[in-house]
Amino acid sequence: MSGLWNRLLLAGSTSALALACATPALAQGQAAPADDEGEIVVTALRRDTNLQDTPAAITAFNAETIENAGIDKAADFIGLTSNVQLIETQNAGNAFVIIRGITQNRNSEPSVAVVVDGVQQVNAAQFSQELFDIEQIEILKGPQGGLYGRNAIGGAIIINTKQPSDQFEGRVFAGIDNGFGYTLRAGVSGPISDTLKFRLSGSYRDTNGYIPNTFLGEDADPLEDISLRGKLLWTPTDQLTVDLRASMSLLRTQALYYNIVADVNDTSLPVRVNNAGQNDRDIYNVSAKIDYKADWGSITSVTSYDTLSEILTGDAFNFLPIQESLFFAIFGFDLNQSQFLDVEAISQDLRIQSADGQKFNWSVGGYFIDTNRYISTGNMVDTGAGVFPVFRTPSTNPLNPQATFLADSQSNFAWALYANVGYEFSEAFRVDASLRYDRDKRRNRTLTPTAFIPVVPGFPTGRTGEVRRETFDEWQPKITLTYKPVDNVTIYGGYSRGFRSGGFNQTGVGAVAAGTGVVGVADIYEAEVADTFEIGVKTTLFDRMLTLNASAYTTKSENGYFFVFLAANSTQNLGNVPEVQLQGFEIDGTLRPARGLDINFGLGVTYSEIKEFPDPTVIGNEAPFISRYTINLGTQYESNLGDSDLKGRIRVDYNRTGKTWFDVPNSTVRRPVDLVNARLTLDGGAWSLTGFADNLFNKRYNAEFSPGGFVFKGRPRVFGLEALYKF
Repeated sequence: MSGLWNRLLLAGSTSALALACATPALAQGQAAPADDEGEIVVTALRRDTNLQDTPAAITAFNAETIENAGIDKAADFIGLTSNVQLIETQNAGNAFVIIRGITQNRNSEPSVAVVVDGVQQVNAAQFSQELFDIEQIEILKGPQGGLYGRNAIGGAIIINTKQPSDQFEGRVFAGIDNGFGYTLRAGVSGPISDTLKFRLSGSYRDTNGYIPNTFLGEDADPLEDISLRGKLLWTPTDQLTVDLRASMSLLRTQALYYNIVADVNDTSLPVRVNNAGQNDRDIYNVSAKIDYKADWGSITSVTSYDTLSEILTGDAFNFLPIQESLFFAIFGFDLNQSQFLDVEAISQDLRIQSADGQKFNWSVGGYFIDTNRYISTGNMVDTGAGVFPVFRTPSTNPLNPQATFLADSQSNFAWALYANVGYEFSEAFRVDASLRYDRDKRRNRTLTPTAFIPVVPGFPTGRTGEVRRETFDEWQPKITLTYKPVDNVTIYGGYSRGFRSGGFNQTGVGAVAAGTGVVGVADIYEAEVADTFEIGVKTTLFDRMLTLNASAYTTKSENGYFFVFLAANSTQNLGNVPEVQLQGFEIDGTLRPARGLDINFGLGVTYSEIKEFPDPTVIGNEAPFISRYTINLGTQYESNLGDSDLKGRIRVDYNRTGKTWFDVPNSTVRRPVDLVNARLTLDGGAWSLTGFADNLFNKRYNAEFSPGGFVFKGRPRVFGLEALYKF
């Protein structure tokens, strides 16, 4: 593998430099021009830089591309980004982001730092929200611990919503699809006074679903979502800005409609759960961002308060009607299940930094987050009367008698100190360095009643009221060297470390795992650390007709996560892989061969290898949840229709995800998945009408495979019409 790495480095640097002759600069292809030079300005490195001059692997989408591509959920922009995948499974809060082989799983800390309007999300279950009224999205690949702290182990996703406007304006959006579903969105913005501006926006989506449940005679995935966001921007002086924001997201859907198969490629089975169940998720956020600017620099304070509550119920293993279920065949009764998560967090970030535009720039700051988390899981006897939610105490409902129940409360306090410096030695050479120290103190109290504590002969048994404490901490350095031999070439390279906290599985699962022969799973899972070396080049060619970016990297991951479901107590648990080696590269760009025609392309490749594990038979295997490669290819053509201002636009995006492994033993591997999305638009400037089809060719595939044979169906073809009016 080291030979491959050396070849990648040599090919990535020399071939790109050979192509990079002395031609003028061009913007990154995924988004339309954002300034007079045709460049997009990004903020992912905590300073404003032109995308093509930024020494990092970044994919960016501005407002025009977001609208043209129909990006209204996380899967849309991730499907257009090389070496990034999103796995949506089980329930609304489970959406796993995988960047360059750094994975995520149930109940784990995120694999990326997700920052919305300067506020970092505090829980992974917040990620899969509706995207509306968005100004720009940036995906920064590779560990960014020095810039964003814990959980930036795979990278960072920066989402900026639209700012309040100086003039009164608004938009109204309506869409229908074959769900049958419909979407309504609206937003207004404008001044309240000379110093105060506002923006209000909202989204409502309702669909009957797309995946049939043949047993119940209805779709398994109906969805109703209402999301609202409000902003007040106050600028009492030229130096002071106060940005107040509040948002809510209320989601109602269903979950846990699995099939059980041995081969992840088997899509033949229909969903046949006898309990439709429920999945309700409520998210609220309020935040205040205060900026003070002076000649010497600026001070920024970000305070945020977040709550998240999610309840899900549904069938349990093996997800078949009662009379056909495995438990009924063995014990004469079937099971269903309920899971409840409640999270409350307050966070504060304070940053002091130098003014922009200087040869030497610096910033220092501190951060803390205080989180309280409650989780319960359990099985009930399925009497055929339905499944009822169980929150903080075991069920006493005779129609829903409790069979197993586990509950824990967690209080976590994390803090960090950080510093960043950069120096421009010349117009051609710059050095940037960051250092951050994160410390995460976690406390877990067992709230499981004594009668439900798992007992495995020969192994330790937990007890009600037991308190476990762990502290996870790490230094996270980052250094980047940037060299611009000519105006249209940026070469960069460096080293970075990422860190993701460990945590607690529910009390007693270590004994249950050991009793069933599962290795690598204990009551506590360890923190993950990833060290990455990277080299990259960005260039533009042929008088701004071609943009080309390439990067290659090698990462050593220690204590990466993997997932284990223990059927004995219906718990979802994380284990650690002591060491995984990741190596890969990305090549992406944009070609504009003619006026109105844009062609985007991307290739990302990741090789993974398990180097250490308690079971020696899996050493050398691929790491879980990693795809060998991604291919992205998109084309958009826009032209005036006659002599009027009316335009026609057609856009087609193709995404191929290569072979994917889902578990440590590599018991099954999913064949490549090819998806095509298409959009046809009539654009009248103030209005537009669009016909769309996602998964145009109705590719059937399983989005995830979990140990035990659990597979979750990918979404089939969705098509419909959208209308937008701006005023």
